[in-house]
Amino acid sequence: MSGAGGPDGAHRARAFLTRVVEPGDEVAGRWLREHGAVEVARRLREGGPMLPGVSRERWAGLRARGDRAEPDRDLAAAREAGVRFVCPGGPEWPAQLDDLGDARPVGLWARGRPSLRLWALRSVAVVGARACTEYGAHVAATLAAGLAERGWVVVSGGAYGVDGAAHRGTLAVGGATVAVLASGVDRPYPRGHTELITRIAHQGLVVGELPPGEHPTPSRFVLRNRVIAALTRGTVVVEAAYRSGALVTARAAQRLGRHTMGVPGPVTSRLSAGVHELLRGEAVLVSDAAEVAELVGEMGELAPDRRGPVLPRDLLHPAAARVLDALPARGAAAVAEIARGAGTTHDDAVGRLYELRSLGFVERHGDGWKLTRQAVTAV
Repeated sequence: MSGAGGPDGAHRARAFLTRVVEPGDEVAGRWLREHGAVEVARRLREGGPMLPGVSRERWAGLRARGDRAEPDRDLAAAREAGVRFVCPGGPEWPAQLDDLGDARPVGLWARGRPSLRLWALRSVAVVGARACTEYGAHVAATLAAGLAERGWVVVSGGAYGVDGAAHRGTLAVGGATVAVLASGVDRPYPRGHTELITRIAHQGLVVGELPPGEHPTPSRFVLRNRVIAALTRGTVVVEAAYRSGALVTARAAQRLGRHTMGVPGPVTSRLSAGVHELLRGEAVLVSDAAEVAELVGEMGELAPDRRGPVLPRDLLHPAAARVLDALPARGAAAVAEIARGAGTTHDDAVGRLYELRSLGFVERHGDGWKLTRQAVTAV
């Protein structure tokens, strides 16, 4: 491949390689680390000693791809579509992607105005089932909206189901969202989400490893998930069956040392079975945005304490509560019987009973005392 070995040459070389090698190819990643992008691209385009780690047949296949690759045309098409190519080491490159080692992207094609590096610093992935239930869609949208309102960037895959709900929930509150595609960013996929992905590009970012015009494949969807996991501080899974791409993202996040969270669902739902399996392992159960932010955020971003309502009975002095507990559920009781049940004196029991009467818990019936209807209902 012609061109100098400077920054522009490396940029063109990496653009060339996105057309030649598949996302997540660790052998190619090792070549890049050991020889640099310009030299790897030169050998694949112009010939030279075969690089190690592949068969002759595989090398010939890569060379054939290289013969058809035209990085200058790809870069020009990207510019025309409002797309830029972001390379490792560049000012917009998110350094956390380097945690992928040799499996890190060769580069990322980005559509949208915000800085990918800055947005990724405070981002959370929300992923889940494509064929989600109404519950899953509602939870994903509400969770994403809550995170966006707290200043978090919501990252997902742009797919049907939970992904789409998470993006829409974020956009609905004017929040920041990133869609990581398994296709060229100028070719929204799925096609039914063309309008949604276009809106994300206008309000947020659409990124992907594949050059303009490239289509997705099943393996590219799976490999795309490692980018979602590495890009973010943590991954939340909302509904996922045992075999789910969302679980691939969660497990990648765990391998990278990122936070992994799951939203529980009905134990009878197969779409929550994968989430529950995660929760039986190292994942943390979350139910709303505050709990997610507490886990992935800075010190002091605490979720509110969760407790049931405070009832009037809870505010009673312990001695008064013991007297109240000593009254029978039905009928009246004498003071002596109540005092014995409460473990106190006759005079103390009388004083507590009058206190309880003023609060509406008990009433006097002749020489006895009984619970009021209000107290019985509260119990």
